[in-house]
Formats: sequence, structure tokens, C-alpha cells
Amino acid sequence: MNARAARWLRVLVPVLATSALALGTVGADAAPGRAPAAHTARVTSAPSCNPHASSLRPSGPPQVTPGSFMAKIRARGYLIAGVDQSTYHFGFLNPLNGQIEGFDIDMIRAVAQAIFGNPNKVQFKAITDAQRIPDVLSGAVDIVAHTMTITCTRLQQVDFSSVYFDAAQRVLVLKSSPAKSLADLKGQKGCATTGSDSLSVIAKAGAVPVAVPYWTDCLVLLQQGDVAAISTDDSILDGLAAQDPSTMLVGPRLTDEPYGLAISRQHPEFVRFVNAVLQQLRTNGQWAQSYAHWIGGVVPAPPQAQYAG
Repeated sequence: MNARAARWLRVLVPVLATSALALGTVGADAAPGRAPAAHTARVTSAPSCNPHASSLRPSGPPQVTPGSFMAKIRARGYLIAGVDQSTYHFGFLNPLNGQIEGFDIDMIRAVAQAIFGNPNKVQFKAITDAQRIPDVLSGAVDIVAHTMTITCTRLQQVDFSSVYFDAAQRVLVLKSSPAKSLADLKGQKGCATTGSDSLSVIAKAGAVPVAVPYWTDCLVLLQQGDVAAISTDDSILDGLAAQDPSTMLVGPRLTDEPYGLAISRQHPEFVRFVNAVLQQLRTNGQWAQSYAHWIGGVVPAPPQAQYAG
């Protein structure tokens, strides 16, 4: 790690650990509250559900057609996106410039670019894991980019884009811990965020789930010895480990965690539009550039899009 990176992380860690205090809207002025919208009756059947192939096929290149939801967003003047501000690499508040940045944020800026021709026409609304689906259902946000796993249960409430990132649940412990996997933590406390699907995996393994609003809250509890481990997506754990070199990832991949951008089921044309944007990112090299910049290491091929219809 060079001196500049070390200084950056020294500033980042305390800021992310207290990010709950800064929770709010970043970008344009907050839009007035909107009443919950009525929801369609289309339901994804869990038994036949395939999270990797649950989205709608693009109709072609991304186009803002008259009368579409994209046209309404353009008329408003900015896209409203629900994002994280405390997950290093994916969505985090950079203390050096006051901007929310990360891999998820790049996905949102690409959507804004396709709508406005300007990637900065975004109002970022910092939300917790537990707020993701309620904010989509109420219309408080147009889209959510928040390390959000596509699951059959969630597909009964909101639509998702095609998969734009593949993660897997693992475990983060202190390097002094004897634990080598989640199975070694039976009867001990394991931390995850409220609203994440990680809590049920922790419970099924016989550990005691501890729920908190933010992943950085889990890191503080681990550092203080109040929990024995953090268990969630390896993408999130890698960011926590980068902030605290006394921690390490252990154990095998516990689950498959395909990430999608969440969108209201009221706007299938917007789902198709977003999928067209993501397909461009896969093919024009922007997905790989974003991965290399924020995540680093060997850049894999982007997840190939699969569609339900």
C-alpha cells in the first residue's frame, strides 16, 4: 500500500464507522415525498424462480421513448437512486471529496448517462439494507444499487435488472480467531445488517445472528469483541478487510449472491432500459474498467445476461 492509499484509508475508516450519523440525501435537493404506488399483480413463483434469469430482455439500445418512465425522469431533471454510503468498493462516502463512489455508483451513473447524456444527473439517497425494498415500493427512489442480491422472495415485491455482479457469502473474523468457517461459530455471535439475507444463513449454521443497520457497525462490534464474526457477501467483506488489516476472510463460499438493480414493478420499460445499459457496459469495456478501478485484482468476465422474458 502506498502512502497516499494508507492516508486515504486512515481517513475512510472512522468516517464509514460513523456513517449512520451522516445518513441522508447526497446530490440534488430532496424530492417531495410521494404516496405509495399501486402494484401490479404479476408475481414470480418461488418454486420455479431462477434469480439469474428473472429479468426482462432489452427491447434494443437504451432509448428514452415519449411517455415512458425514463421520459418522466428526464423531465424531472435527475435520477433518484437509493445507494449505500458505507460499503467500501461498492458504495461509500469518500471523505476526501464528499462524494459517494464505488462500483454500484458507476452502474447508476451509466443509467443517468443513458437518460440525460450526463452521468452526474443523479440524486443519491443513502439508505440502509432494510430500506431498499420499501423505498422502491413507495416510489421514494427510481432505482436501488446497494449490493442487493436477487432472491425469489424479493422478486415477488420488486423487479430486478439482469445480474451485474456475482458474489458469495463468506465469513470475516479477527486473525487471532481459531475459526476457519461459519460452522466453527456455533453458539457464538455473527453480525449482519437488518434486511440482509445473510442473517438467515448465520442462524442456520447455529450461530447467533446480531443485526445492525450498517456493515461498518459490524466491523466496530468485531473490533470490540462483541461479535465473533461478520458473515455476508465476500464483496462486502473484502472492503471491511481492507479497512482493518487485523481481519481475514475464512471458509468456503456459503451461498450464491447475484446482484441486481432493484426497480418498481410498475415500470417494466425502465427495467428493459436499464438492462440495455448494462449490456453496453459488458460489451464496451466499461464494466471491466469499473471492476479494475474499485475492486482490483484479476478482472473476471462480466456476468452474462439471462432473461425471463
